[in-house]
Amino acid sequence: MKYLSYLNKYLGKYKYHLLLGTIFIIISNVFAILPAQVVRYSFDLVRENIQMYHLFSGTQLQEDFYGFFATGIFLYGGIILIMAILRGVFLFLMRQTIIVMSRLIEFDLKNEIYEHYQTLPLSFYRKNNTGDLMARISEDVSRVRMYIGPAIMYAINLMSLFIMVIPIMFIINPTLSIYSLLPLPLLSLSIYYVNNIINQKSEEIQKSLSGLSTSVQEAFSGIRVLKSFVREDESARNFEGESNNYRDKSLSLNMVNALFMPLIMGLIGLSVILTVYVGGLEVAKGAITTGIIAEFIIYMNMLTWPVTSVGWVTSIVQRAAASQKRINEFLETHTDIVSTKNLEKSINGSIHFNNVSFVYPDSGIKALENISFEVEPGQSLAIIGTTGSGKSTIANLMCRLYDTSQGSISIDGIDIKEYSLSSLRGQTGYVPQDVFLFSDTIRNNIAFGSKEIAKEEVLQAAREADVYDNIMAFPQGFETRLGERGITLSGGQKQRVSIARAIVRNPKILILDDCLSAVDTKTENTILNALKRIMKERTSVIISHRVSSAKLADKIIVLDGGQLVESGTHEQLMERNGIYRELYEKQLNTEEVDGSVSA
Repeated sequence: MKYLSYLNKYLGKYKYHLLLGTIFIIISNVFAILPAQVVRYSFDLVRENIQMYHLFSGTQLQEDFYGFFATGIFLYGGIILIMAILRGVFLFLMRQTIIVMSRLIEFDLKNEIYEHYQTLPLSFYRKNNTGDLMARISEDVSRVRMYIGPAIMYAINLMSLFIMVIPIMFIINPTLSIYSLLPLPLLSLSIYYVNNIINQKSEEIQKSLSGLSTSVQEAFSGIRVLKSFVREDESARNFEGESNNYRDKSLSLNMVNALFMPLIMGLIGLSVILTVYVGGLEVAKGAITTGIIAEFIIYMNMLTWPVTSVGWVTSIVQRAAASQKRINEFLETHTDIVSTKNLEKSINGSIHFNNVSFVYPDSGIKALENISFEVEPGQSLAIIGTTGSGKSTIANLMCRLYDTSQGSISIDGIDIKEYSLSSLRGQTGYVPQDVFLFSDTIRNNIAFGSKEIAKEEVLQAAREADVYDNIMAFPQGFETRLGERGITLSGGQKQRVSIARAIVRNPKILILDDCLSAVDTKTENTILNALKRIMKERTSVIISHRVSSAKLADKIIVLDGGQLVESGTHEQLMERNGIYRELYEKQLNTEEVDGSVSA
């Protein structure tokens, strides 16, 4: 229960729901116990008065006695009916408090987890896969809710019934009570054992279904590859194998479920048989009346489900504890990307890297080593290098998605760690290398991150990113809804929409991380010419492996293996005959070859 103790704060928050639910459970049980006693009096009334009725045979008293006798029976029947209705009302109120409480806690817990996810650093998401993150906020929280709701409700119901019913039974007749209750512990243990088997097989089925879904998803996502390599038959065989595995596990579970109800009904029947048999012996001895046997049978029916639920509740608690442990692991993970002073101020855009080194915490890969450079407000910097040279790492450090391992980064002469994260990132426009667009309209994707952006600003940003004409070619224009990850658009269109999303916010610092890799040379030149106007008013960082993207920058640095090997203007670097000139000539030759082939 130490893992589930985390939920105590929520139980405290909704303590009135829990308290009222407990009161409603107790009242509903009172209205369940009283009818059993009324039934006993009814049986005894019939047994005692039937003989009296026959004694007055053939007289007027017999008819009068019958009327009085029938009125008493109808009165008892009315009392039982009223109590049944009242019990139903309080059972409804019980579920409306405790089950509603569990849903409210589920809502709060999901929000807490999701909000916590938002605070965690990028390194956390590199270590944990998306499926696991989603499972903890959906399946694990659902299992925890079963503990907060049904498990607590049935546990309170069981305790209150035992406290109220067992003493009554032993006061009436201890011998009959012992024999009547004898099968119940066996019933509870059996349910616990069978339920564990069911849970184990259910989890195996869930894993099998997950494998089946993954197989189908990969097949449909890669259908062009499958068809190109003529692997449809092999894909079908793989699916058949996964499907057979799922079928076998499902049939195995159905076998256990088929035995479940007969086991319960058999043990309940045994309890009733013992009650009737032992009760009959006690009636023969004159220790009890037949009404008490009827009363005990009702009590046994009342206790059967709560006792049966012991094993079920125990299993729920175990599964909830395991799920809460998994949830706690993430909730106890805290980000080290925190602001030291929560400084919120308008920035000018001066950037200074001072002997910055960085090692990725999850992989241990050293991405940067002793990088130093400066960018003045309004200047543009191009970062050039081959794949894996550390270009994107610099962008991540500027946005403070990671903190440096050594050295420092300052903006306007203030350490980047002193700025409020929301203030720093809110004044930075970042176009990532891996473009991500949401399943929303193009307009909302460009205006993402701010509700104050006017429609005309969105249109202007699209024009500057040279994607306006492409968008207007769609039947619904800017209101066109994109598919998952922006699949409606081509690679180049997605990159240009991402650029528009960055510049529409009018950021003080603009970071373009290899954002023109999916566009052709003509479109690249068009976008770069538009960016010249935008970059005049803000500090700009262009990260690219294309030298052509770097020519418009005021300053260029060249990275190789995480180290800064060259820096200067385009003309200065061309004169040095170093790595930059080598990259430039290679790419120039490639473009000439491509142009000849196209011609």
